[in-house]
Amino acid sequence: MTIFLRIMCLAVGYAFGLIETGVLYGKIKGVDLRKYGSGNAGTTNALRVLGPKAGLVVFIGDFCKSFLPCLIANLVFRHFYPNTYLLFVIYLGFGAVLGHIFPFYLKFKGGKGIATTGGAIVGLLNPWMIIILLAVFVATLAITKYMSVASITLMSGIAIMYAILLFMGKLCFDMSVSAEKAMGIESLIIIIFIAGIAIYKHKANIIRLKNHEENRFTFKKSVKTDEDK
Repeated sequence: MTIFLRIMCLAVGYAFGLIETGVLYGKIKGVDLRKYGSGNAGTTNALRVLGPKAGLVVFIGDFCKSFLPCLIANLVFRHFYPNTYLLFVIYLGFGAVLGHIFPFYLKFKGGKGIATTGGAIVGLLNPWMIIILLAVFVATLAITKYMSVASITLMSGIAIMYAILLFMGKLCFDMSVSAEKAMGIESLIIIIFIAGIAIYKHKANIIRLKNHEENRFTFKKSVKTDEDK
């Protein structure tokens, strides 16, 4: 039964992840985000190409498509599997991130998954993770002025903090019970994998950072489209 739930959560999450807010919003504005700026359909490129409003809309859409299903799954599964429900929520979030990053109908070329991953993590409803990780992200962005650095730091922080909370016994898993401990470690592996994919998707940003060519974050529109010319 739990194997079926894993597969179901992964599939449902992937379906939600296929809602590419950046692509849809770009079409409304007559602009294909994948042809401008970084070529990414995510929040940062939407901000740079179409402006602050577009960035906000895309962020909310990409965030909610993982947060809302994870929130519902959290509230439902915790009643049936009180000691392991987070595993199923994480599978759902994992599916949403995969759908966002690798949408089959866009030749598996989507966004980098930062907002979608953030939505899934908030959907775990762990206040310590939400508060600390948000503070880390905002502080890193404020200090470095690089969205890529803040995003990579956030993804690393998610994996590290989840591991700390898991082994401290602060999550739903009872680490003294072998079966629950195994499911807890399984959930950690998935979290690490999600973070790893997101960091890997920033490989071009990492190269630009090394070459001092990365653009600093700004709320201003900084890329011209054909409609601006």
